[in-house]
Formats: sequence, structure tokens, C-alpha cells
Amino acid sequence: MGVNSLDDVGTDAETVTASIIGGSGFTGGELLRLLASHPSIELVEVTSRSKAGKSVGSVHPPLRGTDLRFTEPADLESVDVLFAATPHGVSMGQIDEFFDVADTVVDLSADFRLEREAQYDEWYDGHDAPEYLEKSEYALPEINRENLEGADLIAGGGCNATATILGLYPLFEHDILDGDEQIVVDVKVGSSEGGAGGGEASSHPERSGVVRPYAPTGHRHEAEIEQFLGTSVSFTCHAVDMIRGASATSHVFPSGPVSKGDLWQAYRGEYEDEPFVRMAAGGSGVYRYPEPKAIAGTNMAEVGFELDPSNKRVVVFSAIDNMMKGSAGQAVHAANIALGLEETAGLEFTGLHPVGAP
Repeated sequence: MGVNSLDDVGTDAETVTASIIGGSGFTGGELLRLLASHPSIELVEVTSRSKAGKSVGSVHPPLRGTDLRFTEPADLESVDVLFAATPHGVSMGQIDEFFDVADTVVDLSADFRLEREAQYDEWYDGHDAPEYLEKSEYALPEINRENLEGADLIAGGGCNATATILGLYPLFEHDILDGDEQIVVDVKVGSSEGGAGGGEASSHPERSGVVRPYAPTGHRHEAEIEQFLGTSVSFTCHAVDMIRGASATSHVFPSGPVSKGDLWQAYRGEYEDEPFVRMAAGGSGVYRYPEPKAIAGTNMAEVGFELDPSNKRVVVFSAIDNMMKGSAGQAVHAANIALGLEETAGLEFTGLHPVGAP
């Protein structure tokens, strides 16, 4: 359902009310864009300390003409669902306040992604509300759909972890990998991953033309991969001259023989009925394998593979829009499931081609 004003969204008795905390950043803007056309969610409030009083369109140009303005976070109204698009560390300190005003909280930061306090001690700087960790559900429906139904606290996945997990998950579910094999993952990501305040490294003069390693080892998203795949990976990230997108190339070395038929069976078995995953595995045309450009602005993930002629190595490709499937789109998808709404509501956009660079 298209709308001319955010205030026009939702007019029937079954409408779900929602607010966004931290709506002035890139991810907040994506949430605004998605909820503005959501057929079952009425967006009633969006907060920003730095932009309070300004119209959302003055910060997010695609939303010009809407009536909604940013408010102070302290002025939150009661709603059915609260989306928190804040930096890491904010939600864990305010989670009780969030639940005072909302029945369901969807946090897009890293604050509730991991299951144990010890993981936050190892990968982050500890945790201020560890009692909530066992109550949260990971937002990626392809691996956690059943647990999302009726969930009160939803934790959005990291974009690099999301791309990697989606690429490798079927291999574990179909016993092609058992967790003892060597896995090497290289992820290339766009500048929007650094957020609206990404700093010098994300500025156009510094980003233009680069393929820059920025996390050769020890990336925090490794913790999510290890948690949900039950294995460790050798993981490296590169910043590239791209705005939207995360592209993961994973090299895996199965301990036993594997055929292309085995691989197709594994991936089709997991993703054939998934509304937001499609296969791209060596077909015809220019875009033969997963490509972020082909799904920019959508909640789609593309997954593909190639089997080395030696049959000893499988190269897995997976691509997402880091701000959609890797953040805001994943959050809305999970919220739809948790709230009993149509799973694909507000997420049907199929992308554009051609699109400009980068």
C-alpha cells in the first residue's frame, strides 16, 4: 500500500503501532522507508536527540512531504512495537525503559545477538543487562522462524554475519559440513556499514577506488557465525568502493566427497520456499553469481556456489543489501512474524536495474 504521508498509515482496528528510537541514521531511514508503506503498521513516533523538531524528510530525502517530525527520546509514547536503531551499548542500558512503552522490542544493534554474557566479555566490552540475553531471539527468520513467533525481544543480526550464515547454513543442515572442516570467509562491504557518522575511513575521497582490509582477524561478527553454525571460521573483511551491500565468499573443504547434486539438494532444501532467498549459481548472463548490486534496496539474499573440479573445495557466494537484509529489512521481517502479520508485508520491493555506481 503506497502512502503520501506517514500519518496515513494504518486505519483499521488491527493496525499495529510502532516507534523508532534513533531514526536519523542510515538504518533508521531504512526503517522509516519500510514502515511508511507497511500495510499493517502505523508509525507514530521517531526519535533523534540531534534532529528533534526537524521533519524526517529533511534528513531522509525519499520521505520528503511526510508530516512526521523527530522527537526527543525521553518523550516516547506507548506503542505495540519499538524498533531501536541505536549504536551498540545504548539498548542494553535502556531496555527496561523500552519495555515500559512497548510490548515488543526489536533491537538492531549488537546488544542482544549473543546468548551468553561471557561472549560479550570476549567480543565486546561486557554487558549491562545480561538477564535479557536468554529472552532475546535472533532476527534472521531463515534459521530462527519458529522461535520468532510471539517473541518479545528480537535481536537483529550483523550484516556480515547474516551474509555468511545464509551462505553456509545449508551445508551444516544437510551434513556436508560437520564443524571440523576449515572454512575461510572473505566479506566485502559498502560504506553504509559504517553508518551516517562513519568518519574519515568512510568518506568518499578515502573510500573511492579502494579494496581495503579493515578487519583481517577478530571481527566481532565471528561470534554470531560461531554461535549459529557451531563452528569457527577464518574471517576477513574488506571495505570496497560500494555504498550498499555485503558480499561473502566462503571457501570450505568438506571431509568427504560431495557432488553438485548434493549441493543443489542442500540449498534447495533450505531455501526453495523462503520468500527472501534466491539462488544464483553459475547460470547465464552477466550476473551469474550473487551480486549486491542486483538486490540493492531489497530484502533479498542471493546465494550460490561452485564446486572445485577436484571435489575437495566448495566456494560459496552470498550477497545482501547490508541495510536491508542485513539490518532494517531483517528487523521488519522478524517483527512481522513475531506480531502475526503477513510475513512479507512492507518488504515486496524487488530492486532496480540498471542502477548507478557505486
